[in-house]
Amino acid sequence: MQENPLVSIICLAYNHENFVVETLNSVIQQNYQPIELIIVDDYSKDRTKLEINNWLLSHPEVQFIANEFNIGNTKSFNNALKIAKGEYIIDLAADDLLLPNGIQMQVNAFQKSKFKNLGVVYGNAEIINEDGSFNSFYFPVDKNGKVISKRIIGDIYSSVLSTGDSICSVSALIKKSVFDFLGGYDETLAYEDLDSWIRASREYEFDFIDEVLVRKRMVTNSLGSNFYKKKHKINISTYKILKKGIKLNRSKMEDLALLKRVHHEIIHSFRNQSWTLLIKNINLKLVISWRINFKNYSD
Repeated sequence: MQENPLVSIICLAYNHENFVVETLNSVIQQNYQPIELIIVDDYSKDRTKLEINNWLLSHPEVQFIANEFNIGNTKSFNNALKIAKGEYIIDLAADDLLLPNGIQMQVNAFQKSKFKNLGVVYGNAEIINEDGSFNSFYFPVDKNGKVISKRIIGDIYSSVLSTGDSICSVSALIKKSVFDFLGGYDETLAYEDLDSWIRASREYEFDFIDEVLVRKRMVTNSLGSNFYKKKHKINISTYKILKKGIKLNRSKMEDLALLKRVHHEIIHSFRNQSWTLLIKNINLKLVISWRINFKNYSD
């Protein structure tokens, strides 16, 4: 491993005119080098593209992809990933902020790790309001700023499978080889987080830095805020992701973890009166229950 490996930051922008310059500045103000920055504007309807182009006048070395129509964040990210040259990747939304020493701490964690197959190093995040004021922490902290609930590290597959074990995506430094293994984000899904963490944790180990590495902004018209209004698409995608888990699982314990999550989705579907999805999740539960009772896991 190089002493200072190249880190590629893919910054996805969509209607972020009020925040994108601050976000881009947080990248170039890192105390770590070298960094490759790739910006993608997903056909914003506001002045985001203009703000980016003006910023690029002082940073001509930065790569910029301006989509000719809106294709969504997963496809936009995958297109940028194809040209990324870094050994590590960060998926950065254009309203979030990287703290100056974050990447350096993450690279250090990779280089000093006890894990043999480490793929992801992530940390805590400070949640800020639209105006930049403090809101909360992604993982609650004590009076010393350390997380209250200890994070599972190393093999986190069962934990992610059963609970969707939350990871703040923007706080994650991910090996490029992990994305190569995944084939990028699954573009058929309405969201990428859970699927990526499940599939990545099947093959790679995860580590956690108990420090705030980023500031994640809560914005009314952000990709995330608008996205979570589309509950039906999200729930269908969750079903598809959990269905993948059947092929990924290798043990009875992992099937029990998957069953726990599917049970949660059944209750969720019932409360939302999503009857078709309820039936799908019940059928998924039956398949997993059959495996638990009858499958020979040594096969």
